[in-house]
Amino acid sequence: MASTLNLQSTIKLPSGYELPRIGLGVYRNDDCKPACLAALKHGYKHIDSARMYRNEAQVGEALRESGVPRDQVFITSKVDSPEHGFEKTLAAIDSSLKNFGFDYIDLMLLHSPLSGKERRLEAYKALIEARNQGKLRSIGVSNYGVKHLEEIKAAGLETPAVNQLEVQPFCQQKDIVEYCNKHGIVIEAYCPLIRGAWNDTIVNIGKKYNKDPAQTLVRWSIQHGFVSLPKSSKPERVVSNVDIYDFELSAEDMATLDGLDRGAKGAVAWNPVDAE
Repeated sequence: MASTLNLQSTIKLPSGYELPRIGLGVYRNDDCKPACLAALKHGYKHIDSARMYRNEAQVGEALRESGVPRDQVFITSKVDSPEHGFEKTLAAIDSSLKNFGFDYIDLMLLHSPLSGKERRLEAYKALIEARNQGKLRSIGVSNYGVKHLEEIKAAGLETPAVNQLEVQPFCQQKDIVEYCNKHGIVIEAYCPLIRGAWNDTIVNIGKKYNKDPAQTLVRWSIQHGFVSLPKSSKPERVVSNVDIYDFELSAEDMATLDGLDRGAKGAVAWNPVDAE
């Protein structure tokens, strides 16, 4: 069965801006320009970077070199916890704008809650301030657990548009996903491709649809309503990872993949959702 989704499918954020359902993750890729160029050429409309990745400048260069207009590509970055605090976060945002060579960033997230309650709340206030100044279009968080999201609510601050965290069949973060769904927070799923290549269940489900494990996992993520951020430094994989729109996983196969969940034990990234 063909999918009704495509590479241009989006979710509307509270800000009114459209967030593409698929994005290229450039995590720890210090030579991400070739992957970004391949993604943009293939029709990707979303690239996910971060200050700690140290590749914002390459993302900006790739976009300019691609010839794709700036307003047609959704760019995300993140402020790491050492730069949390009102003034430090504002300075970090200005630094990111300079790195990218842009006059605005589509979505800026706080990369983790590891800075502690006071500093992360001040950092979130800085995101709001920078958004109000027109430097950011939408704001959100990353790796936030329910208690961190409740903190923002208790402080009387606006709800984040997005919470980006590790979500894949082995680590489904169900309590956080349920909270975000209830409060209108979009889930962006990183690490969607973890473990697929050597897990028999995922491999065998993929074979039913003539798809590889990566495509099967991205499809699972999309069918759950998440924004999926597959990562690759290889241009050919950047293209093949999103060859997911000519099939749908059956309800039975979705349930089988859902059954792989191991909770926090299934996480493969840092996953600081329980940080104090």
